[in-house]
Amino acid sequence: MNDTTNPADGPSVDEFLGTKPVPRWRRTMKFWLPGIGVVLLILAIARCTAEPPPPDYITEAVVQESLSLSVTATGNLRPTNQVEVGAEVTGPVDSVLVDVNDRVTKGQVIAVINTEIIDQQIAQSRANLNAARAALAQAQATIEIDQVQLARLEEVRRLSGGRVPSQIEVERAEAAVARDRAAVASARANIQAAQASLNGVLTTRTRAVIRAPVTGVVLARRIEPGQTVVAAFNTVTLFVIAEDLSQMQLRVSVDEADVGQIKAGQQATFTVDAYPGRRFPATLERIDLASSSTTQAAAGAASAASGSVVSYEARLVVKNPDGLLRPGMTATATIATQNTGSAMLVPNAALRFRADTEEESGGGVFQPQIGLEDQKQQATIGEGSRQQVQVLQADGTLKAVEVVTGRSDGRRTVVTSKALKPGMKVVTGIKAAEQ
Repeated sequence: MNDTTNPADGPSVDEFLGTKPVPRWRRTMKFWLPGIGVVLLILAIARCTAEPPPPDYITEAVVQESLSLSVTATGNLRPTNQVEVGAEVTGPVDSVLVDVNDRVTKGQVIAVINTEIIDQQIAQSRANLNAARAALAQAQATIEIDQVQLARLEEVRRLSGGRVPSQIEVERAEAAVARDRAAVASARANIQAAQASLNGVLTTRTRAVIRAPVTGVVLARRIEPGQTVVAAFNTVTLFVIAEDLSQMQLRVSVDEADVGQIKAGQQATFTVDAYPGRRFPATLERIDLASSSTTQAAAGAASAASGSVVSYEARLVVKNPDGLLRPGMTATATIATQNTGSAMLVPNAALRFRADTEEESGGGVFQPQIGLEDQKQQATIGEGSRQQVQVLQADGTLKAVEVVTGRSDGRRTVVTSKALKPGMKVVTGIKAAEQ
């Protein structure tokens, strides 16, 4: 039978009714649409009942190295010998001869204070000294006259057989001589007092000329020409001079928990913000016996709490031949306290990792188990304790290995174990699952 329509037969029913023909896929949809739904349902059930993929572990190799233990402390650089130059003389400043960063030598004149009033005091003291000397000359002349008079009376008394002069006249002459001797002694004492007063004023005048007490560099200048210096109960500081900046001192605060690990002679390195990435050598000179307590306060939304932190000041000797380091720079020092020698090291995160708890938590986006980023895994492992580490096998399974812990630097720990060998992969965490 021919599928073509014969024009003689007339129009079809769809053409007669004016409706569009329905596509074939829509006519068969009631057969294949339920089939697609059944297939999707089967796939969903299979995915839900399938075993989850094995976790993606974060591992790190066990290494055989030496572990350097250290103590970290923060402090400031200071000159080895810093001198504050003051003034003991009151008066206006006539001139200032040096400025900040200038190098000075011991005995160099660095400032001059006006000495007009002191010069007047010197003139008065010299006049008093001259007056005392004149008084001595007068007293000496008087005693010479009285001694001659006494000698004459004694000669007359001898020639007259004691009849003349009278005993009273002789005694009066003797008393006059004794009085004259006292006057001479008093005049001499007045001369010494006047001389001492003059010497004191002369010394004060020399102190009006300010000289550098040491050879070094001027760190601070606190006076200007024309400024009046008043030397009262406290000595006024005019300059601050560092004796030698080629060798400096680093003072750091060591926490009481670390003070037992450090001692004089230990080597250290430190960094400063001015030279990022560069480490400078230093040597621990001493650790103070007395503690210096600092108070730290933490304020909350509703209340504030304060705590006391006990620290000890340690002094380190720093060589500064190039002059790169400056007084006052903040430095972070790392003091080497001990070296364990060649030992087997594992990361602290491996000692904290537990396969059962980690797999239950499953990591995830919001709680990724990535080793040291978990705060509890940053804790220091107790020395001498028995711990377990999980070793990743070739087939992807984990094997628990028991180890005994030793010294730790807070990141890696010395361990001893018969089953654990260098190069083995220990698990430190589980990677976050992709969403």
